[in-house]
Amino acid sequence: MLVVRPIHESDLDNLFALANNATYGLTTLPKDRDLLAQRIKNSILGFSRIDATKPTGETYLFVMEDTQSHDLVGIAGIVSKVGGFEPFYAYKLETILHESKQLTTRKEIQTLNLVAEHNGPCEIGSLFLHPDYRSGGNGRALSLIRFLFIAQFPHLFEPRVIAEMRGVLDENGNSPFWEAIGKHFFDIPLPTADYLSVVNKEFIGDLMPTIPIYVPLLPKPAQNVIGEVHPNTKPALKILQHEGFEHSGMVDIFEAGPVVLCPRDNIRTVRQSLIASLAATKGDPIDSPQYIVSNTHPNFRAAQTNLTINPDNSITLPSETAAALNLSPNDPLRYVTLRPASP
Repeated sequence: MLVVRPIHESDLDNLFALANNATYGLTTLPKDRDLLAQRIKNSILGFSRIDATKPTGETYLFVMEDTQSHDLVGIAGIVSKVGGFEPFYAYKLETILHESKQLTTRKEIQTLNLVAEHNGPCEIGSLFLHPDYRSGGNGRALSLIRFLFIAQFPHLFEPRVIAEMRGVLDENGNSPFWEAIGKHFFDIPLPTADYLSVVNKEFIGDLMPTIPIYVPLLPKPAQNVIGEVHPNTKPALKILQHEGFEHSGMVDIFEAGPVVLCPRDNIRTVRQSLIASLAATKGDPIDSPQYIVSNTHPNFRAAQTNLTINPDNSITLPSETAAALNLSPNDPLRYVTLRPASP
């Protein structure tokens, strides 16, 4: 079965192998062994601060492990609070009015304005699932299990949650938005800028224009991709939209992919997940809709599974699931349906 858990230091080799399956554009999963090792260390440090009283920029990386092969088949992450010494950068789409009484002309012009966020919000990202496992709701489970963790430890995360969605690129990794703006200011290829933005964002503040950019002055191919997602990212965006995320009015500064936002406590998984006790386990299959279930302690483990809700609201789980989540009878667990209820 597939279990989602915090990343361990011993996962580096498997994480590097997983990163080499990622196509261009997944900035937060670079094919750089040293950088991945540092990300693992940062995550371990984040989980060690589970008793903190407020978010201070901790990173939490979760991996999806195939318990039979012990391969890592997916990864997903949370940053408790972006900003601080390295601000979160985005373009905010705004509309300004130009009017001439002499010509009786009134024009609304869309502009891109650089935003540097120094005080939050929480950000989810680093979502990648090995192509061989993209079925059976695995991608949805990997994405949403992060929200079970947020629901269990809400004090560790800012009250607003954002996600930067991958923008439009061609099969060679070229971005029409980057060609129109970014390359003129950075004088480096887009992959290099993406990589450097993970290592140190200082160059962005040094080189990006701070005056508004008038969208109508951009080439049409660049205009057409503002706020659009890469075709491979559409399923991930749809999952977040089902959870309550909406367009924030901001886009990524490199590819112009949309930045979506939802208040932490309004996220469907956070809002609807429930705490119950494990009543029993069952060796035979359970016929039910799919749920995601986690334990409730810092040694976090979660999985997609079937379950039975008993008359007293306790839960019966398959024996394999309970064992994988380190759950024994009477232990508390958190659960929610994998998919939202139909309207």
